[in-house]
Amino acid sequence: MTASRRKMWIFIAGAVAVAIIAVASLVPANMQIRTGLHWLVEHFLAYVGAAFILCLAWPRPLIVAGVLMAVSALLEILQSLTPDRVPDLPTALSGAGGALTGALVAKLMLRVRRNPTRHE
Repeated sequence: MTASRRKMWIFIAGAVAVAIIAVASLVPANMQIRTGLHWLVEHFLAYVGAAFILCLAWPRPLIVAGVLMAVSALLEILQSLTPDRVPDLPTALSGAGGALTGALVAKLMLRVRRNPTRHE
């Protein structure tokens, strides 16, 4: 498998992760699947994973983080259109923090991978 093809599949996986986050954010509350963790932790981890995957496909972590932070805020705003959901600022900030964390971890990993320290 070529590198560009692999990146395409990684990008598709990241896009699917974002789509799952969007669906989970907008379905009725009684249809949500809960992990047992606090919802702020769930949001944080979901955005960490999505940002990390997307940064592997497109190594512009700050752009990826900015877009996912905006998506986090937009999805919280869109929850005001659902009858049984309420937008919540701490939840949007948790998602935004997760996106930034995932992007920074990916940036660190990409930098270490490109410039490994040489032991002579």
